[in-house]
Amino acid sequence: MPRISKKEKERREILRSYRRLIEVWHTRKEIKDKWMVRKAFKVAADAHKDMRRKTGEPFIYHPLAVATIAAEEIGLGRTSIISALLHDTVEDTDLTLQDIEVMFDADVARIIDGLTKIDEIYDTTSTAQSETLKKVLFTLIDDVRVILIKLADRLHNMRTMDIMPREKQMKIASETLYIYAPLANRLGLYAIKSELEELSFKYMQPLVYEEIRGKLDKLSEESDVFYETFCEPIKNKLQSLDYSFEIKRNRHTTYSIWKKMKKSEVSFEEINDIEGVDVIVVADKNNETLKCWGVYSVISSIYKPNAKRLRDWISTPKANGYEAIHTTVMSGSGQWVDMHIRSQRMDEIASKGYAAYWKYRGDSKVEDFGLDDWLKRTRELLRDKNDETIDFINDFKSNLFSDEIFVFTPKGEVKNLPLDATVLDFAYLIHTDLGNHCIGANINHKLVPVDYKLRSGDQITVIRSKVSQPNPDWYKYVVTARSKSRIKLAIKNKRKKYRAEGEIKLENEFKQLNLHLSKVNISILMKAQNINSLVDLYYFVATDKLQLKNIKESFPLPEGWSGWLKKNIRIPYLSPRISNIDAKETKDGLEVNEKNQKSADQLDTMDYIVEKCCNPIPGDDVIGLFFPGEPIQIHRTGCGRATQLMSYYGKDIVKTKWKQKEGITFLASLKIKAADKMGLLSVVASIASNDLKINIRNMYLRSSEGLTDISISVYVPNTQLLNKFIQRLKKIKEVIKVTRVDKIEDLI
Repeated sequence: MPRISKKEKERREILRSYRRLIEVWHTRKEIKDKWMVRKAFKVAADAHKDMRRKTGEPFIYHPLAVATIAAEEIGLGRTSIISALLHDTVEDTDLTLQDIEVMFDADVARIIDGLTKIDEIYDTTSTAQSETLKKVLFTLIDDVRVILIKLADRLHNMRTMDIMPREKQMKIASETLYIYAPLANRLGLYAIKSELEELSFKYMQPLVYEEIRGKLDKLSEESDVFYETFCEPIKNKLQSLDYSFEIKRNRHTTYSIWKKMKKSEVSFEEINDIEGVDVIVVADKNNETLKCWGVYSVISSIYKPNAKRLRDWISTPKANGYEAIHTTVMSGSGQWVDMHIRSQRMDEIASKGYAAYWKYRGDSKVEDFGLDDWLKRTRELLRDKNDETIDFINDFKSNLFSDEIFVFTPKGEVKNLPLDATVLDFAYLIHTDLGNHCIGANINHKLVPVDYKLRSGDQITVIRSKVSQPNPDWYKYVVTARSKSRIKLAIKNKRKKYRAEGEIKLENEFKQLNLHLSKVNISILMKAQNINSLVDLYYFVATDKLQLKNIKESFPLPEGWSGWLKKNIRIPYLSPRISNIDAKETKDGLEVNEKNQKSADQLDTMDYIVEKCCNPIPGDDVIGLFFPGEPIQIHRTGCGRATQLMSYYGKDIVKTKWKQKEGITFLASLKIKAADKMGLLSVVASIASNDLKINIRNMYLRSSEGLTDISISVYVPNTQLLNKFIQRLKKIKEVIKVTRVDKIEDLI
């Protein structure tokens, strides 16, 4: 048998991938549809024929995989599949958007334009990475399919990221965890959201991921028997009542388990609800609600439910279309089990989210999902381009994560708002002018102030006054991005009127101090006074909130000017960046591999700071972030602040690892919960000081109702000794739990 060449193997694999794409494409396929998809495949294959991925495989593998995910896992149709096949052609080949429009149509060209990475940065204070994220979010204005294909693209990239350098993995994983996973969740793509979180967690904290994964695998063997025993009586009862159904195990991901461990400060062994059960009922749309509640009745007749854990998402679906009955029941062995009850239609929406919502859109049952309302509000927010990019993404993300409440207008219309939303949020949701002049509300025949937190079921009549105007204090009263955006815009418009007056006054005051009204000096002043915009600066000067003495205090004496400037100012024209210079420095037990941009004088003075938000110590998996003119920031890879920064400044990530060096110790803190007993504090101190020779910085003790909370900060050289200390503490009879604390402030 003749040997098959590598080229022939690749050709066959490409054809297999294409045939599989056609097989999993379940939407309506007419001859013309198939012909157009085949044409897109040929165009993409020809455009990418000489290109290879970093894995060494033909580049066409990637668009084929993205199109397959879009078709199979999201359920998209012809236009989306064509766009997925061609999504990299405009960016990476000679094809143009005009070529695409001529060969296919305007819809495909518009979607591909939305998928193409940003080329020009119009906000010089932000990074290309955060600008790209902003552009991705802006595509929601035109066509939600852009986001759905982008999620498919990101999912395939995450699945094939093993060979990438560590810093590249961290950049992409942090961006995915911070933006794309919440976005998938908001669009109802729960399976994709979970996989994105899981893969991000794997790359950001590989050791913790493997530890939890190993425990889950071991637990799986033990839980099979419990699962069969628990489900058997439910199956028998439903079958006797002629229900058509499917029962599925629903295991929490390693990432969700880790989040529970962090939030509740418990170990893996202390988590009770690692696995749940889903019951999927076969029913038509007219009686699916009745069938689901019938299943709930059967389950609650077998196992006692926890009334406090019952959630009815069928009567009032979530904004992303999710519908189900959630309950928690006590098994025969005394273990709580989470259960979700859904119809087949609800289950498809739970898996494929917005794409499935399109499929059922014509049904009256789904017209009130809230997805249209959410997309409408999102588009309104996205059209407001006044925000700084970083602020924009933070506000948008805070709304992606939020749980929801349901309230009523005076006419009885239902409105969705995030949990903890206030009267002011509701007013801005109805109309900007109503929000700008809101002074309170009448809720259920009771007068309440603007900062009153709404509850589900409230009926709200907003009270307004022309005298009332937005002011900075209003930021404290709102949670939605829309409200923050409208308040910011109103304040900005008001302050703009003072610009000319403030600029003239500032120039005169600079002259009195022998200073030029230059960009550098204005930047120094704004940095020192914590002022974020020129509009605010001129307003504060014009209204005497910023006076001559404040300006004088903002500028140091000439001595040490250069060093002070480097330490305090981060602006592009003071710290020019030079590409592709490698640097390697060792200092105080830390080794930094810096491949980012550096000027020669920066290399000579490179320094780092061990950040207090997570207090890393040797042995922790760490990452570095470099900003021109500042020390490299060292964070633990699981640090929430680091994840946020990496999602914005992905190009500023630097490789870091601990260097073995004697005599250096780092501050670490622990919380100990124990039964109250006289002398416990001295036992803890003795283990640290006498047995392990650990230096104690401080200890705090609080006792209440027979329990004691001890907070202790110690100096240790590495995690090995810290973990040894933790294990010794856990052996004390009275000790219930020992947890490491990220922030020192959290001890008090």
